[in-house]
Amino acid sequence: MSVGESVESRPRRRASRVVRFALIIGAILLLLFGVPWWTLIATGNDWPTPVFVIGTIVFGLALVLFPLLMFAGHGRGHHDLPAKIADTTLGVVWVLFVWSILGQILTAVLWAAGVGAPARYRIATLVVTVVALVLLLWGYAEAMRVPRIRRVDVPVDRLGRGLDGLRLVLITDTHYGPIDRVRWSRGVTEAVNALRPDIVAHTGDIADGEVSQRREQAAPLADIQASLARVYVTGNHEYFSGAQRWVEHMASLGWEALHNRHLVVTRDGDSLVVAGVDDRTAAGSGVPGHHADHEAALEGADPSLPVLLLAHQPAQVTGAVAHGVDLQISGHTHGGQMWPFHYLVRLDQPVLQGLSRHSERTKLYTSRGTGFWGPPFRVFAPSEITLLTLRSVTGRL
Repeated sequence: MSVGESVESRPRRRASRVVRFALIIGAILLLLFGVPWWTLIATGNDWPTPVFVIGTIVFGLALVLFPLLMFAGHGRGHHDLPAKIADTTLGVVWVLFVWSILGQILTAVLWAAGVGAPARYRIATLVVTVVALVLLLWGYAEAMRVPRIRRVDVPVDRLGRGLDGLRLVLITDTHYGPIDRVRWSRGVTEAVNALRPDIVAHTGDIADGEVSQRREQAAPLADIQASLARVYVTGNHEYFSGAQRWVEHMASLGWEALHNRHLVVTRDGDSLVVAGVDDRTAAGSGVPGHHADHEAALEGADPSLPVLLLAHQPAQVTGAVAHGVDLQISGHTHGGQMWPFHYLVRLDQPVLQGLSRHSERTKLYTSRGTGFWGPPFRVFAPSEITLLTLRSVTGRL
């Protein structure tokens, strides 16, 4: 192959990838919007012609406008109005898609029970519509509320007696975004401070948008109090919206940005290494100096001390195991956020939520997240502010 042929083949490969990606996205959108249309409007309902036409137009317009709004809202410009419309549409259509599939099953059951058409189709349509409406209203309330406190005791084998009972509060995935949640952010701060934490950790995905856009929503983080440390690491969403600027902004709010580094906290003569690594997507982000580096994070740390590691994604626990970390705390999964999306999350992550063990030494706590991403709904996946009380095994002997 000549040099000219090689250069010419690269744009062709790129064009092929773009076409393949567009076809995949198109197929997904057709399913997401097509299944609810088929269940609610088309199949067997025998609606009057005006109802069928109007319903088809509504679903058709939503299908066409959704990707345009998503691009305008979450592209480089981060325009909030189209983002809000697109995110809400995504949540609504996801719930309708899931329950429309179940509606088809209900239709088959009604057919087996001898219910004729169009009654069985209209019954299924009514059930799907009512269930979807209830879940969306409840899911919106769950997403917008200040999270409940989730309390978990975590035994740490190497933790000294002086640190027994250390109160570690974990917040994560606040996702300050197109919906203005300044009041919510203040509520989170008040809830955290009421727990009288020794350490407060934020494990990333602080916002969707640049610091300049989300400054007011993030401002209450400056008022969070901790007796020993306030620490933060980047999540994958920081790499869509100025990761280094968020690292610097969190430092300006008084938080220790653990950008592949650690600090040591001490109480009553016993110490704990608190380390942090960048998100696992950082290396491919193009942001200079950003990549997950456990060795750099733990460089110079006393190997006899227990290690608490902040890492955004549960999948990063393999690095924690390899480097002898005692406890990793993470977020990222949102607990699935909208059932049954958690099945897809589990394809990418080893854990969905809660406390898990990954080696004789290493444990992992995965939060369901404090905020929400995109769709302003949480369905069967409540948000949380987590109070992790670290327990010394020797301290209880």
